[in-house]
Amino acid sequence: MNKDTILVWFRNDLRVHDNEILWQALERADKVVPVYIFDPRHYIVDERGLSKTGVIRAKFILESVLDLRLSLQALGADLLVASGCPEELLLSLAERYNVKEVYHHREVAEEETHVSTLVEESLWKKRLNLKHFIGHTLYHKEDLPFPIKDIPDTFATFRKKVERETSIRPTVNTPNHVMLPDDFEAGDIPTLKELGYTDTAIKMADKSVFKGGEKEALKQLNAIIEGDQSDQDNDFLMGEGTVLSPWIALGCLSAHTLYHTVKRFEERGLSKRTAAAIVTGLLWRDYFRFMFKKHGNRFFTLKGFSEEVPQEQKEVEKRFDRWKNGETGEPIIDAAMNQLNTIGFMPNVPRALAAHYLIHEMGVNHLLGAAYFEDKLIDYGPASNYGNWAHIAGVGSSVKDNGIKDIKKLKALFDPNGEYVKRWNSAQISLTD
Repeated sequence: MNKDTILVWFRNDLRVHDNEILWQALERADKVVPVYIFDPRHYIVDERGLSKTGVIRAKFILESVLDLRLSLQALGADLLVASGCPEELLLSLAERYNVKEVYHHREVAEEETHVSTLVEESLWKKRLNLKHFIGHTLYHKEDLPFPIKDIPDTFATFRKKVERETSIRPTVNTPNHVMLPDDFEAGDIPTLKELGYTDTAIKMADKSVFKGGEKEALKQLNAIIEGDQSDQDNDFLMGEGTVLSPWIALGCLSAHTLYHTVKRFEERGLSKRTAAAIVTGLLWRDYFRFMFKKHGNRFFTLKGFSEEVPQEQKEVEKRFDRWKNGETGEPIIDAAMNQLNTIGFMPNVPRALAAHYLIHEMGVNHLLGAAYFEDKLIDYGPASNYGNWAHIAGVGSSVKDNGIKDIKKLKALFDPNGEYVKRWNSAQISLTD
């Protein structure tokens, strides 16, 4: 008996392993239409010259989309790639392939949820359903010991309750075959130039050492588990060899896979410190995503969760320019910004120090810094980025945790011998050469 066709709309879930929407579609339909859409609204430049998606992250996205296509081809299928507005393209594709439903993972930030709403409204005009899945967090929303509106605002309380009262779901199976409609047309993956980036920007992106895709994500995970950090190149990561955040952010690696792998290998000798750092990072990521669901746009305001709006100095443009170009005169801040501008990444401690310096030493509002990180970070995610910036500015949701308690100690612990500063300040790195 012939079953239905379901369209699977990939967004920040670019993998075939532990991907609930793909697995559920294969369980419920005879054929699947896998789709990825390059939305031009994600590649615009604002009036300040900041991109929604910087060129380094765009390169990482292109690599990840290509890798997903190759993974699907290995399963007997392919990935349909298109450019345009999802609310227009998905309706057209749904009609063309006579699909019964469209599946996707729902996001939490305003712009992303707005696009979901537009798609839902567009599809419903033809009585087609957009089915939402929750697949980005470690803890599933339906399993939490409290409704979203009652989630504790304090991170420590949130962590204690979920770890004590909630279990983490197992991963779902990886499919061994995916069947497409007979008249399936895959389409071409755009180039960086076609997405609007200049030759100079594209040349700059080539300096990034990160490579996108599910295969690379699993390779990096294996390197951490086996204790072989050679592929992570600590020379540029400088002491933070558990870097998986770029692949987690784009969904090339699922939070569940990372967690269960870490727990399994912790029993076989994986460093407890490494395991604890990874799990804590996943919990903070969950916390900010759930805070966004609870509080919405409050994280995008200057006041945030404080009683009053923080004071900002006047004429901040020159100070902001010095900060973003690594020209503050403060060695570790300049090193951090040089690293960010060159490879699209910096470790967590320099991120916190750079944010603190911009806000509290230079008097620039945290939303401007967050927008710059949105442009540059290869592992950008709205909830973690804006949540962390609000936290350091003193206006975040976990009030007891807001701010950095001991800047000098943090600097000393991260770079006691000055190697990080030397690495990223010695070469006078050019962003255009």
